[in-house]
Amino acid sequence: MARKPRTVHVAKITNTVKGVTYTSYYLRRSFRQDGKVKHETLGNLSDLPVHVIDLISRSLKGETFVPADQAFRVLRTRPHGHVEAILTMIRRLGLDSFIASRPSRQRDLVIAMIAERLLFPCSKLATTRHWLDTTLAEELHLEDATEDELYAAMDWLLERQKAIETKLAKRHLADGGLVLYDVSSSYYEGETCPLARRGHDRDGKTGRPIIVYGVLTDADGRPVAVQVYPGDTGDPTTVPDQVTKLSRQFGLSRIVLVGDRGMLTQTQINTLKEHPGLGWISALRSAAIRGLLADGHT
Repeated sequence: MARKPRTVHVAKITNTVKGVTYTSYYLRRSFRQDGKVKHETLGNLSDLPVHVIDLISRSLKGETFVPADQAFRVLRTRPHGHVEAILTMIRRLGLDSFIASRPSRQRDLVIAMIAERLLFPCSKLATTRHWLDTTLAEELHLEDATEDELYAAMDWLLERQKAIETKLAKRHLADGGLVLYDVSSSYYEGETCPLARRGHDRDGKTGRPIIVYGVLTDADGRPVAVQVYPGDTGDPTTVPDQVTKLSRQFGLSRIVLVGDRGMLTQTQINTLKEHPGLGWISALRSAAIRGLLADGHT
C-alpha cells in the first residue's frame, strides 16, 4: 500500500438537525492511499474562538504571523487631533469663506496663521518652523511657506479688511440692535512703525511706544470690526470714525452704541445727536451723579 505525502488542514463541517445548523472545525491530515483520498482527524477545534481557528488555518496554508511591534517601525509621529478640531471649527463657522470666497494660497496662509495663533502663539518665523511639528502645514499644503509669505499674506488680508467687516456686520448686526465699542492698546518693541507713539498705555509696559485700536462687537461680544490708530490718540476722538463705519459702510440707520464714560464724553454725545436713529448707552461721571442726588434723584 503506497502512501503519498500527507497535508494538514482545518476542515469545516456543517450539519443541520431539525432546522438547527451546527458547525464544527477539525484539524485533519489528508493523504492519498491506493488512489483514494483519506482523512485522519487529529483534533477537534470547535471550542476555540473563530478568529483563532482562522489563524491556525491560514498558518497551515503557509502564512507567517509576527507581533505588530516587530512588523512595523515608527519613523515619525506628529500631533493631529488639535489641528483637526480647529480647522473643522473654522470651516463650520464659515471663517474661510468670510476671508475669501475662492480658495487660494493666501487664504490658506491666513487660515494657518489663525490656527497656529490658537495652538502656539509665536512669531512668523517660529510659526513656519513649529507648524511642521504638527499636521497643520501638511493639511493646508504649506510645508514650503516662508515667513516672508506670511507677512505678504497679512498685507493681502489688510486689503480685504473692509469686505470682511461688511460680511461680519451683515451676519451679526441689525437695525435697532446694540453695538459695543471699546478702545485698547498694545506696546511696541520696534522702532519703525509710524503708528507707534507715546500715549496712555494699558499694558503696564511703561517706557515703550504704543498702538491704539478700537473694536466694534455685537451685543454678545463677537468682534465685527477693528480700526488702528496712532498711540497718542485719545479714546473719545475715535468715536466719529465708528459712527461713520456703522452708518455708511454697514448701512445701519438705527443703532445703539454702548461705550464707557471715558469714551462717550459730552462732546462725543453731541456728535452722536447729529445722527438721527443713533442712540448711546454710557455711564455717568461722578459730578453728574452728585448733581442727580442734589436734585433728589435716588
